[in-house]
Amino acid sequence: MIKLINLTKKFASLTAVDNLNLKIAVGETFGFLGPNGAGKTTTIKMMVGLLNPTLGTVIIDGKDIAQEPLEVKKIIGYIPDRSFLYEKLTAREFLQFVAGIYGFTKKQCSGKIQRLLRLFNLEEWEDELIESFSQGMRQRLVLSSALIHNPKVIIVDEPVVGLDPKGSRLVKTVFKNLTHAGITIFLSTHVLGIAEELCDRIAIIQEGKVIALGTMDELKNKDDEGLESLFLRLTGGEEVSESTAALNLRVP
Repeated sequence: MIKLINLTKKFASLTAVDNLNLKIAVGETFGFLGPNGAGKTTTIKMMVGLLNPTLGTVIIDGKDIAQEPLEVKKIIGYIPDRSFLYEKLTAREFLQFVAGIYGFTKKQCSGKIQRLLRLFNLEEWEDELIESFSQGMRQRLVLSSALIHNPKVIIVDEPVVGLDPKGSRLVKTVFKNLTHAGITIFLSTHVLGIAEELCDRIAIIQEGKVIALGTMDELKNKDDEGLESLFLRLTGGEEVSESTAALNLRVP
């Protein structure tokens, strides 16, 4: 469903993404992990057409996004790490607006909008202005908008930002149900527990390059360690722990 072929992005002398090659199957939840500045968001922006790669190709559902951007975007649901919402619209109006971008009339999308508002516990606020929404409500609305057009692929950068434990559990349940229905999910997150619970396979990226790739069992079997320990060891996080311990910090 998704192929990244020799994907590279350079900003002047900085190589943010370096010859990335990945293949994600239909109905797979694929985790994309890495420390800050590793190249995760840059990769995602190239996948959804917000950035042009310096080199390489993004193929989604057999289509090259550089050659057929509109066709690819029709089948993608994109959830960015920082979402933009029109705050002077109500939740319902915003979903109608997004549905209109994909060519749906109000009549065609009314049932789907109501189901999404109910699913994400927003029915009570559907006619309230978005400017009054909490961060968690905004995130649930963005998730709703990404599903309005029945996408084949969902590309998400930090899905549980601002969500409380109940909202986080809801999102994880929704994602599991989507993959059971054959939807492919490309998931970037700093919450390792979510990756461990949801993802069929995981790639760890460091300085624009994949440094580990496999299922949870395959990654754990390397040293019989958990995802957090593996992540810290591969990305240099253990050095931070050792440095902190060396300070001999004590709570008064």
